[in-house]
Amino acid sequence: MSNNENLISGIQQVGIGVSDAWESFKWYNVNLGLNVPVFDDVAEAKLMVNYTKGNIRQRRAILAVNMAGGGGAEIWESKTPLPIAADSEPQLGDLGIFAVKFKTHDVLTFAKDHKLTVYKNPEEKPVVWLKDNYGNQLQVVDDNSWFKSGVSNAGGVLGVVLGVSDIEKSLVLYKELLGLTTVVYDKTGTFGDLEPLAANQNTFRRVLLRKSQSTEGAFSKLFGNIELELVQKIDGNVKTIMAGRSWGDLGFIHLCFDALDMDKLGQKLKSGGFPFVVDSANSFDMGDAAGRFTYIEDPDGTLIEFVETHKVPVLKKIGWYINLQKRKTQKPLPNWMVNTLGWGKVKF
Repeated sequence: MSNNENLISGIQQVGIGVSDAWESFKWYNVNLGLNVPVFDDVAEAKLMVNYTKGNIRQRRAILAVNMAGGGGAEIWESKTPLPIAADSEPQLGDLGIFAVKFKTHDVLTFAKDHKLTVYKNPEEKPVVWLKDNYGNQLQVVDDNSWFKSGVSNAGGVLGVVLGVSDIEKSLVLYKELLGLTTVVYDKTGTFGDLEPLAANQNTFRRVLLRKSQSTEGAFSKLFGNIELELVQKIDGNVKTIMAGRSWGDLGFIHLCFDALDMDKLGQKLKSGGFPFVVDSANSFDMGDAAGRFTYIEDPDGTLIEFVETHKVPVLKKIGWYINLQKRKTQKPLPNWMVNTLGWGKVKF
């Protein structure tokens, strides 16, 4: 198998554990333009019991997307057991998903609209920090990969800021195995753009990885580019963000990539030391969407999900779905077909 073989087509979504899915969807809809609920489904997470302390979590999940482009937010509300918050606010460098990166056409305009202060990141590009209605940390940066222009200044998920204990070990997974091969910067020191996080006095090693929009995958034009910033704190102690808690509790619960060939991906990850720890094997049915999902643990135990999508709802009322299993090609779907997802847009 070629080492540079493309096995992921973009970030499908980031899982965000909240206590009220609809309130959270409303916030992301109004503030970031994620106004299309691809699915809104209640189900049991039976296959995740190893990561939910043996409990079968009953949950409501809303996959919200912005048709301008980018990955979605899988807004995840555990009904039983009720979700638990971290005992202290996550700090930059703590192990796990610290922040979700959203993209915009123009950071300066976004900052003005939301009354935010603009900083320059190590790439010398503008960046802003904000929190959602549940206090989850978000970052907004410029990006040039868009599915539809003129829809909104803000877009969907571009990536995450990930706290790691050893960047070299993490690079084996994210850069070598998953193919985020462009190293935008690799810098160690103190950084002014971390001031709003009260982390500008601490020393960090920061590595920004980027993968350009894939030419393969049904929804690759919608997903666009990928950015992943690995952050290792050099001075002081770090915690594990999900310590003492489980998947589905409050905060960022997973990063999900869209998989092009799950079997090949599994072989590659296993040979690299990252075997699937959860595998739905055959098609799973979540009522509104279907496919195969798997999980691995990164070197620090952060859960990374992969989904090979088989069916996507367009108009559930009349039973209209996009069926991807019948396709014999990995070419992107025609724009008109991807656009049909937007028919379910919700306005507040």
